[in-house]
Order: sequence, then C-alpha cells, then structure tokens
Amino acid sequence: MVCDGGPVRDNDEVTSAADYDATMAAGETEPALPSNRTRRVGLFALAAVVALSADLISKFAVVSILSDRGPVRVLGGALYLVQTRNSGAAFSVGTGATVVLTVVALAVVAVILRTARGLYSPGWAIALGLVLGGAVGNLVDRIFRAPGLGRGHVVDWIRVFAADGHIWPTFNIADSSIVCGAVLAGILALRGVDLDGSRSGRTSLPADPAR
Repeated sequence: MVCDGGPVRDNDEVTSAADYDATMAAGETEPALPSNRTRRVGLFALAAVVALSADLISKFAVVSILSDRGPVRVLGGALYLVQTRNSGAAFSVGTGATVVLTVVALAVVAVILRTARGLYSPGWAIALGLVLGGAVGNLVDRIFRAPGLGRGHVVDWIRVFAADGHIWPTFNIADSSIVCGAVLAGILALRGVDLDGSRSGRTSLPADPAR
C-alpha cells in the first residue's frame, strides 16, 4: 500500500530497535510498538540468577565437603567430583593471567548489562543471562578467594570420564553456563535472530500495484 508520503509498513511488520532509536534520535514522534513486543529483561535476570545461584551454592558445598578428599566417582565413572583451584579462565585456559581475566570479566559484565536494555528476544535473553551468571560466578571467586583481591583462584570441581582430568579440563557450573549461553547465542545468530526479536535480512513483499 502506497500513499503520497511513500510506502507504508503493514501493521504486522515488527519495528526493529534500530529503527526505534533512529526515530527518537531524529526527534520524530515515538513509533507505536506492536503489543507482542515486550522487553525480556525479567527472563534475562532470571537466567542469570539461576546460573549464579547454582554456581555459588555448588562451590560452597564442594569447599565444605571435598576439601580433604580425593576424586569422588559418580554415574559409573562418567563424572568425578574433586576440588581444584584454577587461576585461569574457563576449563583452565590462560592459567596465571588472573588479574587480566578479572578485568576482562568486568568488561564482559558491563557490556552484557548495557545490551540487556534492548532485549526483546527470549532466546537472546536466556543466552546472555547464562553468560552473565557464569561470568559473575567466576568473578566472585577472583575477587573474594585467596590469594587476594582480583587474583583469587576459581573453584573447579567437575571432571568427566577420568579422575585425573586428562580427557577434559576440570570445570564448574559457571563454566558450563558460559558455554551453554555462547552456544545458544551462536545458534540464534546463525538463524538470523536479532536481539530485538526481528530477523536479519528480512525483506518486505513488493507493493501490489493493483492496490
């Protein structure tokens, strides 16, 4: 449908966050968002809180119960539970770069919190919430655990298929949350789902000349 001012969008076309910001920056009237577009900040916060809580509770239990014990075999040897301390990143990557990783984690948290304001996609809300919860979980260790502020070693306690961890590096729930969130984000990106819930590369149907 076309009017004198140019092509008019159909009512069911989703207004992207970029269009919204551009309109407001230009001083134009605020566009009406479709009723089914709701911010997903609550879902984002829930995913982050669940991931963070599971990580902190599990670490507290591990430090309390497994401090003076060897690897505990569970699930027929599929998993081994043993307390270790990691000065590196997830899955023991970057061992020794604790201070640098602390700064990087703080930057990641800041970027995610800033991005969360424009979340309309449920999938992205869960993905970023998991990454945030995991990042904060390990960041808590780096800030509050020995040997000191910003240099603390992260509590890792899960090993798979081998008691000595030679098959897969020792990890924790925070690491798992970060990986799961990153995988989900990758899937959403490959499917063309944007943070605002719209689809990248979406094109409108050409106008019907008979209308």
